[in-house]
Amino acid sequence: MTILVTGGAGYIGSHCVRQLIAAGQKVCVIDNLSRGHREAVPPQASFFQIDLLDTEQLTDIMKSQRIEKVIHFAALAYVGESVENPLPYYSNNTAGTISLLRAMRQSRVSQIVFSSSCATYGIPASIPVTEDSPQTPINPYGWSKLFIEQMLIDCAHSYPNFGFIGLRYFNVAGCTHDGALGEDHNPETHLIPNCLKTALGQQSQMTILGNDYPTADGTCIRDYIHVDDICAAHLLALDALTPEAQRFYNIGLGHGYSVLEVIKTAERVTGCEIPIEYHPRRPGDPPVLAASNEKISRELGWSPRYTSLEEIIRSAWNWFQTHPHGYEHKTGSHTGNEPKDHS
Repeated sequence: MTILVTGGAGYIGSHCVRQLIAAGQKVCVIDNLSRGHREAVPPQASFFQIDLLDTEQLTDIMKSQRIEKVIHFAALAYVGESVENPLPYYSNNTAGTISLLRAMRQSRVSQIVFSSSCATYGIPASIPVTEDSPQTPINPYGWSKLFIEQMLIDCAHSYPNFGFIGLRYFNVAGCTHDGALGEDHNPETHLIPNCLKTALGQQSQMTILGNDYPTADGTCIRDYIHVDDICAAHLLALDALTPEAQRFYNIGLGHGYSVLEVIKTAERVTGCEIPIEYHPRRPGDPPVLAASNEKISRELGWSPRYTSLEEIIRSAWNWFQTHPHGYEHKTGSHTGNEPKDHS
């Protein structure tokens, strides 16, 4: 079986490609490298630098590579940027997926695992969030993902043998434990990488947006899930994918950690003091956000392997110590291409 992975040079996509290869799958990666990294793609995978909106070339690749199933990661994913400049999000994420689905139809590929997001839920009315919780996005990024979910449902109703599984995950964190693959965003907006960049002296302090929430320490609580656990869920979904599948699953630990807990844990892992400056709340941030993972546990047998916040942060610290400026300016001997299984 040959699996097409869109966005396979990105953070989560590259980790998933590595697990697929370790599992013995043939993998074809497409990525326009606008935010991905060619160095993150293992040499065992076929690689094509193309844009999702190029339907004709997508179709040619699917036919020539004899693609059987698709894992779709490719997306712009900065919430704040989507608010400031929404059109690229609808163009790349939503219209890009239309192009992908057209290419699948023309190539007679009918099964897809879709990388969705908890952003489709907006501000949840209750915690933990279940798959049946109302979906009311509060930003264009969340809407772009929810529109795709609806397209998948409509395709499954209209096209024979079209099957999909959508995975809505929460705060993805960590890196491969050997430090070979990691998180390299520009700009970096995620909490844990910014903590580690502060520990490395690349920025002077951490900014906490709000310390007056109704939580134990006044800071927001979020559900952090290790990237390798996310990818393991994609492999299980791939195995469960059938022409009749129409499923959505949440991926998370099932509980959260506060912003202050994350920073204090990062201090223990790195042995460095991380200065803090408090700023006012950011509009729209819920006090607590955590997933119910009961459905995917019951139906697919998935459970998170990495449940310790310290272990998650330590895996990221391994990466940032050897790659303090990302893939292009690494130190040490890691190449980012070693095909080892750390799923």
